[in-house]
Amino acid sequence: MRRKGYAHPAPATAPDRRVRRRVDPDLLFHVEADAFLIGDACGETGEVDVLVAVIIGCEIAFWVVLAAGLVARYPLRRPRLGAALLVCVPLVDLALLAASVLDLRRGATAGVSHGLAAAYLGFSVAFGHSMVRWADQRFAHRFAGGPPPVRPPRYGWARTRYEWREWAKALLGWAVACGLLGAAILWVDDADRTRELVGWIHKLTVAIVIWLVAFPVWETIFPRRPKH
Repeated sequence: MRRKGYAHPAPATAPDRRVRRRVDPDLLFHVEADAFLIGDACGETGEVDVLVAVIIGCEIAFWVVLAAGLVARYPLRRPRLGAALLVCVPLVDLALLAASVLDLRRGATAGVSHGLAAAYLGFSVAFGHSMVRWADQRFAHRFAGGPPPVRPPRYGWARTRYEWREWAKALLGWAVACGLLGAAILWVDDADRTRELVGWIHKLTVAIVIWLVAFPVWETIFPRRPKH
């Protein structure tokens, strides 16, 4: 029985569905992938080692520097300052790379966090430019009267081509990550200390093959069509 003057709260799941539909698929994948990998790196104990903390800090720094550059470029109308801040975005990746190298150089045994760092760097190289463009389009539209943001195609061969392009980016990320892992294995030159890195190469290879089959190949064989 409903009391007078009392409004029952809406189900908790309804706003979540609405928010999820508005979020760009690429951004949603980026956030969910980072959350999954970081959760995996923390292990069952939930403890976060120093390198994982650096990775989390780099992820936060990426968005802070990106937001600062776009705010300077559009709302503050200072394009030179905005461009200078956006140039600093790749420095976040260099900081993570330096932290990983120093950790291995001091004699640490490579663990999940080192594999995660390589995967993060590869993903950042492959998708970083797309994420910057994604944010820039929305800031330009909101604060500078720019055109509406470009959304991924949803149907037909246009969607199929889009999926192949995204997989090609992922393949680049896989190549960069595996290259970093291979370089670390050769540099450390100790099979006992780098066994985890070999495992990460296998994991990333399985992931890129699953992505290939589940998205571009599937869309090629069964392209989406509008529902009538």
